[in-house]
Amino acid sequence: MATAAVPTSVLQLRPASRFGDRAFEWLTFAMSLGVVVLVILVGWQLARGSHLAITKFGFHFLATSTWDPVAEQYGALPFIYGTVVSSLLALIIAVPLSIATAIYLTELAPLWIRQPLASGIEMLAAIPSVILGLWGIFVMIPWLRAHAFPALKAALGWTPFFTGPIYGVSMLAGGIIIAIMILPIITSVAREIMRSVPNLQREAAYALGATKWEVTRIAVLSYAKNGLFGAAILGLGRALGETMAVTMVIGNTPQIKASLFAPGYTLASVIANEFTEATTDMYLQALFEIGLVLFGITILANLLAQLLLKTMTRKMTTRVAQ
Repeated sequence: MATAAVPTSVLQLRPASRFGDRAFEWLTFAMSLGVVVLVILVGWQLARGSHLAITKFGFHFLATSTWDPVAEQYGALPFIYGTVVSSLLALIIAVPLSIATAIYLTELAPLWIRQPLASGIEMLAAIPSVILGLWGIFVMIPWLRAHAFPALKAALGWTPFFTGPIYGVSMLAGGIIIAIMILPIITSVAREIMRSVPNLQREAAYALGATKWEVTRIAVLSYAKNGLFGAAILGLGRALGETMAVTMVIGNTPQIKASLFAPGYTLASVIANEFTEATTDMYLQALFEIGLVLFGITILANLLAQLLLKTMTRKMTTRVAQ
């Protein structure tokens, strides 16, 4: 068979195209490396800014509850507790709502309503946190104090989580406001993941006589569960660092109590509230160490999430191979 002659101009362009590929590869590598360097620089600056506090308090900074700027005694345990509990509350509330919303928009909603609903949910992410905080103070907290919290106390008051006086501003209110803020993020990511599930999966389940719920559970959710887990972790990352809205509704009291009706405090909130009041070097460096602790918790949460995701993927691969 006769082969077509390759034009001389194409042969002349090959070395240039190889250079372009290499340049593009090195450029993208430098950009990705820059992100890693930026994370390292942030951690280094936080550690440098909190050197005195780390030297003086050591591990006791993480294990004690005293926060007294006058006596220069600082402990971050109440803030760690408030950050972790409020973020977990937000995930408990937001993840089921987000996944259910994504299922409806992907599998059940009529075509004419899907995009308007999706756009409305995504617009929620564009609302500034301070606006949500104001709404929480003047609308959400009065309603919670008058209706929702008394009902919870009447139904679940036998547990230690729903006891004590009802102030309105509380750990539970902080968790609810964070859930509202992370809901559009998790919903949008979960929706895109479910849309990426091949239609062949659904058609095969329908061919076997599965109902719509069985198709969603077997063909869609089981296929996309790793991605949904990743969406929840993205929401967790936003929840851990949320500041203004939480500061306005959580009560800002450095205490550790089991009751969700009690006020709390978070790592981000104490930095926002007290950074301008730090008049001594030790006070300022203690706040820097608070930032370092928050940075470490965020990194640790992401590392644990990646480990769990790899474990889930390995188990799924082994099951398929069997």
